[in-house]
Amino acid sequence: MTQGYLDKVYAARAPEDTRTLYDAWSASYDAEVRENGYVTPNRCAEALARSVSDLTRPVLDFGCGTGLSGLALKLAGFETVDGVDLSPEMLQQARAKRLYRQLELCTVEGALPVEIDDYAAVAAIGVIGAGAAPISVFDDLMHGLRRGALLVMSLNDHALQDPANEGRICEWTDCGAARLLVRERGPHLPGIGLKSNVYILEKT
Repeated sequence: MTQGYLDKVYAARAPEDTRTLYDAWSASYDAEVRENGYVTPNRCAEALARSVSDLTRPVLDFGCGTGLSGLALKLAGFETVDGVDLSPEMLQQARAKRLYRQLELCTVEGALPVEIDDYAAVAAIGVIGAGAAPISVFDDLMHGLRRGALLVMSLNDHALQDPANEGRICEWTDCGAARLLVRERGPHLPGIGLKSNVYILEKT
């Protein structure tokens, strides 16, 4: 299996450098991660579909990238998916797939271009961890969710090396601010030997 950008993406970097890397990776991203067996989007989408009662309600794909997570959500039965991402080049790839009701560019700093509490569920698939978004993004999403809404997210092995990442999930559940519905360990990128945990939390 070739790696290409996968040998670079997990290094820590400034947010603007992350945007630059993903812009450069956008054209070859789908092929590279599929070559390495990327399955976390399907795992997250299927777990979320089992946890909701109404697949017609809109889902926000936060950090949607080229749209692989949106495709997984659609294949799992979700009818309406919106997406946001910080990389304009990644969004261009997602737009070409014609999966999303709307796609919006978000900035490294500043308010999101959508209202989190408009959604019954938010997906943050492969978003948080080394070389990606900090765990503070998880806090922002949880604070934005309305009561009873769900967040599905993943932490791969690189993200799990920092105990603060999973520890922040425990902080929310231990104090009763959220309820952990799902925590499943499984494959992430088998081609490079990576696994991930999939989580679903309900805002209480």
